[in-house]
Amino acid sequence: MIEAKNLNLYYGAFHALKDINLKVAEKSVTALIGPSGCGKSTFLRTFNRMNDLIPGVKIEGDIIVDDENIYQKGIDVDRLRKRVGMVFQKPNPFAKSIFENVAYGMRVNGISNEKVIKEAVEQSLKQSALWDEVKDSLKKSAYALSGGQQQRLCIARALAVEPTILLMDEPASALDPISTAKIEELIHELKKKYTILIVTHNMQQAARVSDFTAFFYMGSLIEYDLTKTIFTNPAKQQTQNYVTGRFG
Repeated sequence: MIEAKNLNLYYGAFHALKDINLKVAEKSVTALIGPSGCGKSTFLRTFNRMNDLIPGVKIEGDIIVDDENIYQKGIDVDRLRKRVGMVFQKPNPFAKSIFENVAYGMRVNGISNEKVIKEAVEQSLKQSALWDEVKDSLKKSAYALSGGQQQRLCIARALAVEPTILLMDEPASALDPISTAKIEELIHELKKKYTILIVTHNMQQAARVSDFTAFFYMGSLIEYDLTKTIFTNPAKQQTQNYVTGRFG
């Protein structure tokens, strides 16, 4: 279970997120939509405290992950980021082999049993629908993979440390249509095991992959409902205007 309660976020004097209240359903896909600069990526990053890395950020309110306010004092942020995986807009594999890219998180977390690591790498690559394409070339550089394969490798890397939540910040925006379709198919499979939040500019993608959709505008959460409702019968005129392309 993850939830935002009365969440406000400031970049210096700029009020970037305004009184956000949102409860995310477990083992579902929630799409965050809205025009550029509306706060959706900032909101996504509150769930693994990535905004902590930005100077001048101030956060008020609560973010609850597994019944724990992750902004209270004493929270182990490294442990949090193990539970909450992140996939970025552009594939960002390390300058390592395919195998070591996936194994990296486990090694950092102190796992040294090579049999355990090998099994987890295989399992993660299977979960990310990449195993059949790379099983005979695990020692090759990750940079030898195509863009779409690199993104699935980054998903495998996130899955290897066994998170419960997966954050995706426009994971297919830099990919071709075939690779995008593979990522979307993968998201459908992954939600059986993980709670997924995805930021997307692509309305069709949001409609295809998500169970719930949250519409952000100028730092405020305008509407949050079942995806089907948001796209066919939204409660707010502003939402209607955005999903039908009247502004954005």
